[in-house]
Amino acid sequence: MYLGIDLGTSEIKAVLLDGDNRPLASAGAALDVSRPRPGWAEQDPEDWWRAACAAVAKLREQAPAALAATRAVGLSGQMHGAVLLDSRDRVLRPAILWNDLRSVAECAELTAAAPRLHAVAGNLAMPGFTAPKLRWLARHEPESFRAVAAVLLPKDYLRLRLSGDKITDTSDASGTLWLDVGRRDWSEELLDAGGLSRRQMPQLVEGLAPAGRLSPAAAAAWGIAQPPLIAGGAGDGAASAVGIGAIAPGDGFLSLGTSGVIFVVDDRFRPNPAQALHAFCHALPRRWSLMSVMLSAASCLRWFCRLAGVDEATLLTEVERLSPAEQAAAPVFLPYLSGERTPHNDPFAPGAFWGLSQAHGRAALGYAVLEGVAFGMADGLDALRAAGAAPRALSLVGGGARSPFWAQLLADALDAEILTHQGGEAGAALGAARLGWLADGGDLGAVCAKPPLRARCAPDAARHQALQARLRHFRALYQARPPSFAETSP
Repeated sequence: MYLGIDLGTSEIKAVLLDGDNRPLASAGAALDVSRPRPGWAEQDPEDWWRAACAAVAKLREQAPAALAATRAVGLSGQMHGAVLLDSRDRVLRPAILWNDLRSVAECAELTAAAPRLHAVAGNLAMPGFTAPKLRWLARHEPESFRAVAAVLLPKDYLRLRLSGDKITDTSDASGTLWLDVGRRDWSEELLDAGGLSRRQMPQLVEGLAPAGRLSPAAAAAWGIAQPPLIAGGAGDGAASAVGIGAIAPGDGFLSLGTSGVIFVVDDRFRPNPAQALHAFCHALPRRWSLMSVMLSAASCLRWFCRLAGVDEATLLTEVERLSPAEQAAAPVFLPYLSGERTPHNDPFAPGAFWGLSQAHGRAALGYAVLEGVAFGMADGLDALRAAGAAPRALSLVGGGARSPFWAQLLADALDAEILTHQGGEAGAALGAARLGWLADGGDLGAVCAKPPLRARCAPDAARHQALQARLRHFRALYQARPPSFAETSP
């Protein structure tokens, strides 16, 4: 048995994978995000640990014998978060997350301080990345910055609690702006530009490599008979790719989680920061990825459901009942609730409904949210196509994969075939379990087979054409927007 744990932003998911590549049991535990100031996003790493233990406890209730037989553990997680430890491995402050916007000014400073940043790291400096967060810390919390003995990424804090080891993998490290992504090693040049050194960084391994072992105490607490090894693991995008079988050059998938990602596999490091695309190491050796990223995807749906006082299943049912004419008359929604990355690289991009009237009900606004996310994904796919990465089909993973209506809307908006797979909603947790299996000696081709196909959504040419007018409105609204309150506030 292989245990995969994915530390998301809103939930920790855990899955047990058997030796026939079948998910045997899964469980989750919810997480909250603290927003102490506008544009800030933080979490307490202790909450991650409690949630991980709670999720595994649920697995133990479902399948105690299977959990006890776990041979390896794989970890995945939200990228870019800064977990800051002192010399005694104590957490210095809440972790600053990937969707935190406080370090806008520091991005410009970092770019000026490291002229080769784009070529070495393969990415633009954006507030979500880890390095600008540490520059912000040095300026605004200098005592904490001076006390930093180690910087860990979120999933690797769980590894520390499980094994005592400070280790990360190359895919997750790609999102720090401290990695030489082509060489798959820490860059002394980029670390020095941020006032840091290699000794403050965790050990680097590939995602499928052994990277520690559960302590006997942790194994006993989780009900595992013998302390299993821990794989290097991966950032959530690369782990989702492993989970869906996207391992060969040209393979691609679309993830609808808190954020939205289109991920394309490459066998070379080919950065394209001009399009605000991300070039990262894949979780597999000699593999890289090119990604478009939007900061708010399925989280837009959760946000609207909270405002409207409705659960997602009920809202989706109401949306599906809308006629084509009612869909065409719905407001246009800009999904930039946390700013945006691809293609705008605009931390101040605001969300908005445009075209509201008294004729619109909850279902029309719900449709607008689904469509706005699809249009944001279309912008990202256009950027990938312009960079020469054009997958013929995209597997859909993440929580949004549960909605056949949304899957077809994505196919029509993107003019691309969308595939859904059995277990696709498990996403990164399944990929993490597979990386654990690979670390335990599993065969790459067998372990990373594509899950069984659930549905194939071919784009409808007439529907795609009908959506183009609304997509033009969507793009024009972003271009014509006035400055946001965040930009103009003192």
